[in-house]
Amino acid sequence: MITVAAVGDVHLDGEMRGRYRQRLGGLADDADVLLLAGDLTKHGTVDEGRVVAEEFRDLPVPVIAVLGNHDYQSDSQDKIAELMRAEGITVLDGEGTIVDCPGGRLGVAGVKGFAMGFAGKCASEFGEPEMKSFVRHSRDAAERLREAFKPLDADITVALTHYAPVKDTLAGEPPEIFPFLGSYLLAEAIDTAEAHLAVHGHAHRGTEFGMTPGGVRVRNVALPVLGRPYGVYRIE
Repeated sequence: MITVAAVGDVHLDGEMRGRYRQRLGGLADDADVLLLAGDLTKHGTVDEGRVVAEEFRDLPVPVIAVLGNHDYQSDSQDKIAELMRAEGITVLDGEGTIVDCPGGRLGVAGVKGFAMGFAGKCASEFGEPEMKSFVRHSRDAAERLREAFKPLDADITVALTHYAPVKDTLAGEPPEIFPFLGSYLLAEAIDTAEAHLAVHGHAHRGTEFGMTPGGVRVRNVALPVLGRPYGVYRIE
């Protein structure tokens, strides 16, 4: 068995320096790895990125992250990722990584993802160049997730995204904004890979539990949804 801790949408800034780390005292007893599902900063500034790197460095378990839309706000996403990597945090953007856990080898495929919507109620690659570009970006994100799974030689695989792969975990958000919270193409990539678990953030008013059409468990780990420092998920 492998145990995964996960949280997203912590939205750290200078005023929160040191405060979130205080909530991670039990991490070593709870999980084999910590996954961060994006929106780690409030406004995506370099200074906020430093806070994130400080909060999650030197923890007793490996830390793997993707960035979220907030982390792109100030066009400093590359610097934020660089600061995190310098502190030993693995930041994924269309790649996969392997962690050797006591219960086996864990493979994590990660990508931010993007919006588009869900089957029957989604944007289409038709019309203006701007709409085509929007949909192509979502298709590209899902394809990069699909490719990230392929080289993973692991006993257990997990998808880590910021945007939601299913609408189940959006319940509680206004239905009008569902297309801006995720994409069914992410779920298709997850099902193709036959992943064991998928975690995401982004939907602050959503719900924790969902499932892909192929039967993969999906968990919305946005901090406002969890109401606890991180969710813990055991995978046989």
